Formats: sequence, C-alpha cells, structure tokens
Amino acid sequence: MNIAQALALRGEPESYERQENAWLLEHITKIDSFDLIMKKDQALTSEQEAAYKAALQRIEAGEPLAYVTGSQPFWTLDLKVTQDTLVPRPDTEVLVETVLKLDLPEDARVVDLGTGTGAIALSLASERPDWKITASDVYAPTLEVAQFNAEKHDLNHVEFVLGSWLKPFGRQFFDAIVSNPPYIDAKDVHMQALATEPRRALVAEQQGLADLAEIIVNAKKHLTVNGWVVLEHGYDQGDAVQHLFRQAGYKQVRTVKDYGGNDRVTLGQWPH
Repeated sequence: MNIAQALALRGEPESYERQENAWLLEHITKIDSFDLIMKKDQALTSEQEAAYKAALQRIEAGEPLAYVTGSQPFWTLDLKVTQDTLVPRPDTEVLVETVLKLDLPEDARVVDLGTGTGAIALSLASERPDWKITASDVYAPTLEVAQFNAEKHDLNHVEFVLGSWLKPFGRQFFDAIVSNPPYIDAKDVHMQALATEPRRALVAEQQGLADLAEIIVNAKKHLTVNGWVVLEHGYDQGDAVQHLFRQAGYKQVRTVKDYGGNDRVTLGQWPH
C-alpha cells in the first residue's frame, strides 16, 4: 500500500476524515502531512501499514485521534495526551486569549484549576514568562501529564499542585483564577460521543453547573482586589454562569463567544 492508497482508505476527498488520515500517517511515517501528497507513490512498510490500519480501527471505534497518536496541538504547543486527560479543544484557546487581554500586573499570580494536560496554564506561561503560574488537578496521573508537558516545552517556572479546586491553596491570593471545569449534564445526549474520555473531567451535578458554582463562590477568598475569575462552560450556559457571578457579588461580568459563535467563556471581577 502506498501513501495515496492509505489516505483514501477512509472518508471523501477534502473531508475531515481524510485530514485525520493525513495526521495519522504523519505520526506513523514521520513525513510532514503537507508533504504526503508529494510522496503519494511512496510505499508503506508492512509495519507502518499494520500500525495505520490498527489506528484507523481505534478511531472508527470512537477513540479520539489524540489518544491514538498520544498528542494534541493546542495554542503554539504540542501536548502529550493520555486516557487520564481530556483532549484539549480549539475552543479552549478562547479562554487563553481572554486571560491574555486582561489588565493584569506584569508579575501576575495566576492559577489554572483542573489543568488536565496543562493546556491553559502552559499556553499562558509560554506567552507571559514573568507571570507566576500554578496548575492544579485532583488526579495525580493527570497532573503527571501536565508536568511532562511543562518539561517538554521548557516551561519550568509553572508550579503544580495536587488537590480539588481551591482547597489546596490555604491563604494564597491570585490576580486571576482560570478553569475549564466539568460542565456537562450527566443526561446530555453528547456524552455518548465522549465515552472514551474521562467522565470525571466532563460531567458535573446541577445540570453541569456544580463545579462552576463552587469555583465562583470560593474564588472570592483567594482573589486580590480587582482580581478576575475566567471560566469555560457549555454553549448554552452563558446566562446561568453570568447569574452565578452576579449572585456572588462580582462586577464587570461578561461572556465571550468561541470560534463557532457560541457562548464559551464567562468572566467576572472581584472588586473587594
């Protein structure tokens, strides 16, 4: 089987499936996906062909491509991904952009709660080397993946903390508290499509709002004057999350849309 035949095994020309095939072949052959067409007549070795077909079977069975290749691009970083972590989504980059636009001190203290692969914390650290960034997660194997990604990208100034939301932080204060917490209702029909990813990182009680509410309420004890909380949430939760912020006494509450035009990130400032 040559590269052209391998690319054509799944999906229509120009389809997302064909793009996934190209990324998969890039991973297996180490040929840049842009160069695959130039080398379309090159034959795969028997090992490459077997690995490619096995990987396609895993994808067809519902596994994300990132679990098959073990990595996922996010912001300017290539991040290690395992089945202990969620696969970082492009829409989460909107949260990173939102935080970078805030008027924060040059040496801002920022914490990313439930960091997963470290996507948010490490993206911020790569753009703002003078910020003091902490990343936390409740699950040790997940935190190890984030630490690996920090070392891989020489972002050694990020601190890692094991624990649930703000509980490990005692009397520490931050200029910004950011998170992409679980926000999917357990009854949501989309959960079927996410069955291979860790449920604990996806689902929250109270129609998906429980963790968002916990962070908003407890963040007040850990924010500097005029500090910010910036949270990712579901496409239909913007109004509910704004209500939680206002109910808790935050000001400057607003929602930012993602690249698809859906409500995705809501933030509020603590004026006290």
